[in-house]
Amino acid sequence: MNEQDLTLRRLIDVGRALVSELDPEAVLTRILSEAREITGARYAALGVLNARRDALERFITSGLDEQTVRAIGPAPRGRGVLGVLIREPRPLRLPDVGSHLHSFGFPENHPPMRGFLGVPIIIRGQAWGNLYLCEKTDTDEFSPEDEDAATVLAQWAATAISNARLYETSESKRLEAERAVRALQAAQDIADAIGSVDDLREILEVIVRRGRSLVDAQSVLILLREGEELVVAASAGHVHEALGRRIPLHGSTSGQVLMRGQAQRVSDAAADLAISPTHLGVTSANAALLVPMFHRGAGVGVLAAFDRGADGDSFQLADEQVLRAFAASAANAVAIKRSVEADRLRAAIEAAEAERSRWARELHDQTLQTLGGLRVMISSALRRADAEGLEPVMRQAIADIELETANLRGIIADLRPSALDDLGLVPALHALIERRRGEGLEIAAEIELAEDGARSKLQATLETTVYRLVQESLTNVVKHSDSHRCKVQVTHTDGELRVCVSDEGSGYDTSAQTAGFGIAGMRERVYLAGGDLRIRSGPGGTLVEASFPAL
Repeated sequence: MNEQDLTLRRLIDVGRALVSELDPEAVLTRILSEAREITGARYAALGVLNARRDALERFITSGLDEQTVRAIGPAPRGRGVLGVLIREPRPLRLPDVGSHLHSFGFPENHPPMRGFLGVPIIIRGQAWGNLYLCEKTDTDEFSPEDEDAATVLAQWAATAISNARLYETSESKRLEAERAVRALQAAQDIADAIGSVDDLREILEVIVRRGRSLVDAQSVLILLREGEELVVAASAGHVHEALGRRIPLHGSTSGQVLMRGQAQRVSDAAADLAISPTHLGVTSANAALLVPMFHRGAGVGVLAAFDRGADGDSFQLADEQVLRAFAASAANAVAIKRSVEADRLRAAIEAAEAERSRWARELHDQTLQTLGGLRVMISSALRRADAEGLEPVMRQAIADIELETANLRGIIADLRPSALDDLGLVPALHALIERRRGEGLEIAAEIELAEDGARSKLQATLETTVYRLVQESLTNVVKHSDSHRCKVQVTHTDGELRVCVSDEGSGYDTSAQTAGFGIAGMRERVYLAGGDLRIRSGPGGTLVEASFPAL
C-alpha cells in the first residue's frame, strides 16, 4: 500500500471518528491534531469567523506551548494573509508566507514560519472558519497532495462541527424543556400548598425544599422583607439556627438584589457577599445565587441558594433562569397567603373594635344612666331624711358613685373614645394625653396633622391605628418604664405620617414572646396599615416609632 493509499485510509478513519464526536470543543481539538499528523505540519491553527464573516472571532492553535502563545500576545483577527482566506474562501498554498503581497510579517516572539497551507471550512454553503498549517517538518513546502488531504479533512470537519452543533442545540433544548417541566411541577406544588395549608410557614418550607431541588443546591433560604430589613423566614439543607436572623436591606448584597430587581451569581461567597453567609446559618458556602421575589412590582423578599451539587460548584445562567421563574411563583404564594392572613386579622380587629363600641354604648346608655339615677335618688333621700346618722353614710355613697362614674368614663374612653368618632384624631389624642397627665405623667406633646375643617385628612382606619398606638405606648410608659416623663409626636409631612412616643425610663423587654402589654397588637395594626414599626428599649429609655404612607 503506497503513501497516498495510507493517507486516504487515514482520512476515512479520521472522518468516522470526527462525525461520531458530539462535543464541539473536542471536534476542534481533534481536527488540529489530525491535520498536523496527516500533512506533517509542525504548527496548526483553526480560525473561527464572527457572525459577519469578516474577521476571526476565535483562534485555536496546536504545536505552540502556552508560554510561547502568551509571549506572542493577542490572537490574530484575520488581517494579512489570513484575511485573504476570509475574503476568498478557497485553498491557499505558499512556499514562503512572509513573501506574500498581503503579509504583515510576524509579531515579536513568534517562531519562524515559511511553508503555509490554508483551507476554508464550509458549512451548508457558508464559510465557518479556516484551517491553517505551517512549517512542514520533512521539506520546505506543502505539496498538492497535502492540499488535497487538508481539503478533505476540512470537509470532514465541516460535517463533524455541524453535527456537534446540532447535538449541542438539541441537548440544550432538551435540558431547557426538562428545567421548564421541573419549574412547572414546583409551581404546581406551591399552588397545591396554598389551597391545602393554612400556615404561611408551611408554604415557605415547601418553597425552599422545591427551590433547593430545582437548582441542586446544598442550602436554600427565603429572606422576607420587613421594613428596612430582610428576615430569614425558612431554610432547607445545610443551614443551622437561621430562622429569624436579620440583615439590613441597605448594606447587604441580598438587599441590593431586591432593590435592583436583578439576580446575582456569586462565585466566592465569603469574599463577594457584603454580609457573611455564616450570619445566616450557612457555615461553609462557596458559591451563591441570589434571586429577587417580586409580586406586582413590589419586592417581597429574596431566594438565596448556596453551593451547587455535592462539590459546591458555582451556579450557571440556566440555574438563574429556572430559579427566577420559580421565585415569581414563590412571591405570588407569599403575597396570596399574607393577603389571606391580613384579611383574617383585619376582620378580627374590626370585630374587636365593634365589640368595644358596643360595650361603650351599653356602659354609657345603661350603667352610667343607672348610676346617675341612683345618685339623684340618694340625694333626694338625703334631703328628706331626719335621722342624724344617715347623712354621712349617704354622702359617702354619693362620693363612691361619683368615683365609679369617673372610672367608667375612663373605661369608655379607652374602649372607644367618643372624640375619635365625633371630632377626629387630633381632639381624641389631646383628650388621651390630658387623661394620662391626670394620672401623674408629664407629657410633652407635638401633634401637627393636616386638617380638613375640624377633622384630619387621614382615613378612619389609620386614625384608629394611630390612636391605639399612642394609647398603648403611654400605657406601657406608666406600667413598665418607671418613667414620669415622656414625649408624644404625631406629624404628617410630605405624604408620610410619623408617630413617635419616647420616655427616659429603665426600659422593658419588647420581644413578642415575652411582652404581655400589647406590643404584638401594635405590630399587627401597623402592618395592616402598611406602616413600619420600630421599638428600641433599654436602660436609657424606650422609643416607639412608626411611619405610614399617608397620601
